[in-house]
Amino acid sequence: MDITHRTVFIAGATSGIGLELARRFAAAGSTVIIGGRRTDLLDRLAAEGFGTVPLDVTDQDSVGRARDTVLAGHSDLDTVVTMSGVMLPEDLRDPAHFSVAERTVDTNLLGTIRVVDAFTPHLIGRGAGTVVTVTSGIGFLPFPLLPTYAASKAGVHAYSEALRAQLDGTGVEVCELVPPAVATTPEQARLNPRALGLAEFATEVMDLLRGEPTPREVLVEGVLMHRWAERDGTYEELVAQRSQALATLPSRR
Repeated sequence: MDITHRTVFIAGATSGIGLELARRFAAAGSTVIIGGRRTDLLDRLAAEGFGTVPLDVTDQDSVGRARDTVLAGHSDLDTVVTMSGVMLPEDLRDPAHFSVAERTVDTNLLGTIRVVDAFTPHLIGRGAGTVVTVTSGIGFLPFPLLPTYAASKAGVHAYSEALRAQLDGTGVEVCELVPPAVATTPEQARLNPRALGLAEFATEVMDLLRGEPTPREVLVEGVLMHRWAERDGTYEELVAQRSQALATLPSRR
């Protein structure tokens, strides 16, 4: 896809991967509008030159207001990226984890669907555009410490596949971005030395997005072992390795 003349709305891009991709799109020449909950961060990003809009993807009315604001100022919008997400550990032996599960599904899966639903009629109406959903390597190779996160991202993958099939023939593409572990802060890099650096990840993502035709899945080198673990016969071994992190749960120390 041509990343130089797009008008891009990124839901959940006030920090981390979303913000880095927003900056990369803008540097390439695209117009970028960022949606997020924290008004202080939105104010800083507006000062950088980004369009901004308040957005809570767990609130249907908030999503609708954000859509109306974005389209009122950017009727040429052609790209929607659904970055919003939470990643929280759970102890499935403790029934109290259910509140975390609810929040995770509401944000990661239902939040994605709310945003996609809000903008799909506009993209279909213009006869062209791209929806970029964001899943995770954990959606293909579960990390048992994050059970509902894994389930929610697997759900977004399945939804993306169905969305692509249903939008076939409309001119609207569906591209799934599948990040591995990415260190968005120095602390994250310290805790997970295997995590990709944010700049390295973003460079590889933008290079892949430039492909023609637009890739169905954006898979950086570091996520291939997750994406193809079942095919490669490494799934059970890798899940067992990742299960060692369960020892960090307070109830198991």
